[in-house]
Amino acid sequence: MPDLPAAILDVDGTLVDTVYHHALAWHRALRRSELDVPVWRVHRHIGMGGDQMVAALCGQEVERDRGDAIREAESEEYDNLIGEVRPLPGARELVEELKRRGHAVVLASSAKAGELDHYLDLLAVRELADAWTSSADVEATKPDPDLVQQALGRVPEGSAVMVGDSVWDCEAAGRASIPSVGLLTGGFSEGELRDAGADPVFPSVDDLHRGLDRTPLGSL
Repeated sequence: MPDLPAAILDVDGTLVDTVYHHALAWHRALRRSELDVPVWRVHRHIGMGGDQMVAALCGQEVERDRGDAIREAESEEYDNLIGEVRPLPGARELVEELKRRGHAVVLASSAKAGELDHYLDLLAVRELADAWTSSADVEATKPDPDLVQQALGRVPEGSAVMVGDSVWDCEAAGRASIPSVGLLTGGFSEGELRDAGADPVFPSVDDLHRGLDRTPLGSL
């Protein structure tokens, strides 16, 4: 029997319900720099790493002149919201099921190290996950493939599948030459996720759990 593929799981928006908290934090941080970017536009970039957000939303000149200050402000704003974050229903149960089936599980997060530590405790998955990554582990975050490649390097060599909620997760997986499974929990549409490479796409974590055998993570 061939080895089961590793499950590389995004965290923000995939296992924990943080997408709109981050959108509001970035919106407030940009306002502090007198940059009035509508929240809907910010949301369209959530899932992209913070190292790329400012340039994507406001251009390279703003990134050069104020990028670090805006990221620091976003961190402060998000710190005020992180206490409201909750796991998405079924998140820990999904990890448990993947481990029960024999998959290696790596949490491939673009979050800051401190935020990821909070999520690991919130999800109670430290003893379940085989490894995890944060933005501190790479020079460039999603949609660059670095985080996915870091995750691949932390499990035995073989196949892997990415699970994520944003087009940036799916694009990163594609650039790392692995398939992806999409969730609608990040606010992107099924069509957008499929266009970015996800197949299949599920409405929720619970739906993915029930439908694992219809994904590349299914039993061989």
